[in-house]
Amino acid sequence: MSPNFSISYRVVPKHPEAHLFEVTCTIQSPGSEGQIVSLPAWIPGSYMIRDFARNIVSLHGHCGDEAIAVRKLDKQTWQFGRCEGPLIIHYEVYAWDLSVRAAHLDSTHGYFNGTSLFLMVQGYEQHACGVEILPPQGNQYQRWQLATTLPRNGAPPYGFGLYMASDYDELIDHPVEMGTFTLASFQAGGLPHDVVITGRHRADTKRLCSDLQRICQTHIDMFGELPAMDRYLFMIMAVGEGYGGLEHRSSTSLLCSRNDLPLSGEAKITEEYRTLLGLCSHEYFHTWNVKRIKPEAFAPYDLTREVYTRQLWAFEGITSYYDDLALVRCGLITAEEYLELLAQTITRVWRGSGRFKQSVADSSFDAWSKFYKQDENAPNGIVSYYTKGALIALALDLTLRREIKHKISLDDVMRALWSRFGRTGVGVPEGSVEKTAAEISKLNLNDFFNRYVTGTEDPDLKSVLHDMAIEFNLRAGENADDKGGKPAQGEPHPTLGARLATDSGGAKVTHVYDAGPAQRAGISAGDVLIAVNGIRIVKSNAEKLLASYPINSQVHLYAFRRDELMEFDVLLTEPVKDTCVLSLDAKAEKACLKHRSKWLNHH
Repeated sequence: MSPNFSISYRVVPKHPEAHLFEVTCTIQSPGSEGQIVSLPAWIPGSYMIRDFARNIVSLHGHCGDEAIAVRKLDKQTWQFGRCEGPLIIHYEVYAWDLSVRAAHLDSTHGYFNGTSLFLMVQGYEQHACGVEILPPQGNQYQRWQLATTLPRNGAPPYGFGLYMASDYDELIDHPVEMGTFTLASFQAGGLPHDVVITGRHRADTKRLCSDLQRICQTHIDMFGELPAMDRYLFMIMAVGEGYGGLEHRSSTSLLCSRNDLPLSGEAKITEEYRTLLGLCSHEYFHTWNVKRIKPEAFAPYDLTREVYTRQLWAFEGITSYYDDLALVRCGLITAEEYLELLAQTITRVWRGSGRFKQSVADSSFDAWSKFYKQDENAPNGIVSYYTKGALIALALDLTLRREIKHKISLDDVMRALWSRFGRTGVGVPEGSVEKTAAEISKLNLNDFFNRYVTGTEDPDLKSVLHDMAIEFNLRAGENADDKGGKPAQGEPHPTLGARLATDSGGAKVTHVYDAGPAQRAGISAGDVLIAVNGIRIVKSNAEKLLASYPINSQVHLYAFRRDELMEFDVLLTEPVKDTCVLSLDAKAEKACLKHRSKWLNHH
């Protein structure tokens, strides 16, 4: 390892077939009382303790030619004995988590986040470090390349070799993909943007790059500039079924179904491709909002424990508002398609009674123990700071536009946050998003934030959307696949008030909704429904079977709870009107139409 750095790492995908990375960490001048090292407990952007150290399967150290004693201090921390010369630590990391959060290695590819592989050396967190990444041994790996935005220190572009980082925070903020991937590129904001796709696919990369360029440029134009970086990298892992994204300072890791990717000769933007573009837009917006404009509690990150903030509604919610908005602003989708997506978000929020019990500020604070650890009662007990946060951002944007006669918007607030906090690297204190909005607009917004952010009221979307010549309507959901956004196709059918899943014995209840027929009858999550009025029920026939009864019918339902047969009398009531449909009002006043156009087309 290079003696030019006080800390250096070597990463070798030693046994792809066993999913093992071999890592060597060399510390030139270890602590005089015995060097302490640790592995993060969580990764920025995903607020849950993941205990990455559990994947270390072996660890030992050497001082010169001598083995050195090591003592484990807690679940993620080790202390080595005294060493006068360089301390060399060897360890193996098991990598079989196919997600954007951890590490994955097999004979087809390798991927890792630094939080899964790089030990943090106590006392050297601010020191520059060298990184050498080598390919696996064997002829079958000769065509492997490497993709990362980790600064190169001699490694060829997209090649194995020497890299570097200015400190530990940078070291863990550049994920690495290796294998035989597809590479494509485009320019946005005068900067190269690369797209790497791993996994079997038939994507039209030219079209994907063209569409991503429009999205990225829209975000760049809104903020007025890109943060300092040499290039940006989209890292996409295409699988059979999957969805996820995680932001980094100059890249993003994405997991998608290969069916989400656009096919050659396909001009239409499918719902699946639209979802992928929205995900890409979301993670790219994080380049400003979260990676640079970040909560004060995250500046710097303490990766050893939970770090609490009540601001995730703004960092994730505002980002969730702009992700789909950028698609219509750049012309990839129509205003009608955008309203369909917006109505689906409203539907997801309106279907959960947990929004009346938990504020988005509390949801942000409790992300560690509630949002990221959802159970069968989640719809009744919690609210998503992503989805309701997006609706609050929508309401704030349209409120500002209305009250300041469309001279100020949330765009201006975001630019101010970028100027005050993002560009300067100063963390955002609690309450400063609200304070900045009030200062920029010169409005008293206390009531707005008290009701919708720290309180549990629904934002008055019907009113603010009416000002934009958009009609807000609620109808009953038609079936389990009804996501909202479109007019009803038929008459409403009775509802059980529960979510079902396939089970070998019948239809398994996964969630029971507050005050619904199932809950009133005593049905619980985990129950396996087997018959309704003597007729067998399974997941595939459940909706049709229940829909055959008139509203307000009483049915006799049989179920197994564990190994006990249960009987319930269930009154099938009319479904709640919690499914949103938004539509353009073509006959609205010209002023409203003008304001709507400025909102949906403004860059």
